Amino acid sequence: MPTRAFFSRKPPAFALGSWLLLALLVAPAAQADEYTDVNRLISSKQFPQALASADKYLAAKPRDPQMRFLKGVIQTETAKTGEAIATFTQITADYPELPEPYNNLAVLYASQSQFDKARETLEMAVRLNPRYATAHENLGDIYARLASQSYSRAQQLNAGNAGLSPKLALISQLLAPAAKAATPAKAP
Repeated sequence: MPTRAFFSRKPPAFALGSWLLLALLVAPAAQADEYTDVNRLISSKQFPQALASADKYLAAKPRDPQMRFLKGVIQTETAKTGEAIATFTQITADYPELPEPYNNLAVLYASQSQFDKARETLEMAVRLNPRYATAHENLGDIYARLASQSYSRAQQLNAGNAGLSPKLALISQLLAPAAKAATPAKAP
């Protein structure tokens, strides 16, 4: 199952009247509950309910990146690839500092065999967060896919090159588990 690592929200750091302070303390808890509820619905594969909850939340807070991210995960899980690509692309436009949407976007590109787009997108994710292990792993898988394409093309152009068959076999072994393991990011 894909991971959903994302970011946490920080509550405001200023002092207000007691009633406003109470509202500020309750609001993040309510948000956390809504994120938790949507995540729970995703985990239990109740995608229509998860999407309805995400859409309801986003109707009130349309720019919330974390819930938009969850909506993209739901779209991915329900094979609405075009919609998921649009969602993650918009998040990267609105919040270019967040690496997770780039990672998920790259996984979607890779699923469509758009390996050059996936590579560029993952390179952005690792530039934003050089310690983002999932993006590094996915980037390695993309490089292996690109190597496989190059070796296959070289073999078509020069079938007599005996050095290509072992390379293709090795890449095929390497990619067999990777085809199942492309890892999108998840939100908490």
